Amino acid sequence: MIAMYDEGGVMEDKKSSCCTPQRAEANSAVLAALHNQPPRAYEYLLGADTPSAIVEIPAGTALIGTDTPYLVVDEEGPLRTSKIKRFWMDATTVTNARFAQFVQETGYQTQAEAFGDSFVFNGLLPHDDFFERAVVGVPWWRSVEGACWHNPTGTKYPSQAEPDHPVTHISWHDAMAFAKWAGGRLPNEAEWEHAARGGLGDVKYPWGDDDPRDDTLEGQFNCNIWQGTFPTDNSEKDGYYGTAPAQSFAPNAYGLYQMCGNVWEWTTQHFKIRSLKKQIRAQHADKIGFKVTKGGSFLCHKSYCYRYRIAARSSNSPDSTTSHQGFRLVYDKPPQTHS
Repeated sequence: MIAMYDEGGVMEDKKSSCCTPQRAEANSAVLAALHNQPPRAYEYLLGADTPSAIVEIPAGTALIGTDTPYLVVDEEGPLRTSKIKRFWMDATTVTNARFAQFVQETGYQTQAEAFGDSFVFNGLLPHDDFFERAVVGVPWWRSVEGACWHNPTGTKYPSQAEPDHPVTHISWHDAMAFAKWAGGRLPNEAEWEHAARGGLGDVKYPWGDDDPRDDTLEGQFNCNIWQGTFPTDNSEKDGYYGTAPAQSFAPNAYGLYQMCGNVWEWTTQHFKIRSLKKQIRAQHADKIGFKVTKGGSFLCHKSYCYRYRIAARSSNSPDSTTSHQGFRLVYDKPPQTHS
């Protein structure tokens, strides 16, 4: 149900961006059925020792964007400001263990489960599936039957989601449903960037301006991104091929983990283009209704997708699900309990 495939089993996807595929269209019947599923338990994920801390983000003048954009087409610039009220934010992205609690208590079924498939990076699959259901334009992505949050590589090659890793294969609609249950909400783009900068001002990354390097010595990595030649060779010098545990690497000054790398994070922001240049507007013409995503993922590399910088931005359709898409919540006041 993701899209049409050509005779060779390759998806005809006219909406794919450079690094994240999208579903061809939403299915209203699937959306309507999401809240009408019987409860299902995932006890193997529950009770794990996973972080669930919330940190305070101070009020102030947020910096959004940059005056030195790298990807002009994404409208990373110019640098601008916005007044931000104090809020609270999850120290990590939502983990599989925490999402399992939500599912157990509510019986919620994600969109990937309802549609019956999701997008999986081919490097996470056996080599004999290398060309199966490849996405045109981004052939390292596969549409995999049964792939979802608790079985991230699908029914043919089942795998167990690690409790302390970020939950993935989560659509924007899924994240919104979780937020309602947890008493929070998704951040807007200004809040996300304000939090990611950690009070350091106009910097590229949560730790400053120093770029991550492929040849960095072991133990000196700041985030989980690709090392080597994308998409064929990942040296895994940072210790991870796919996702890393949500609480990995050093946090920023506000106590937030992995605001860059690991998984893309949904925001509540509608993706809009202000530019009057026809070329830029044409490139984003099919993104009506898309939501801004921030932070990059374990698949980002400067040679291919230099979007793990704070000012960088991407977008996806709210029904899309992938193996590098997650989220974290913000709160307008500190919750009395943190589910």
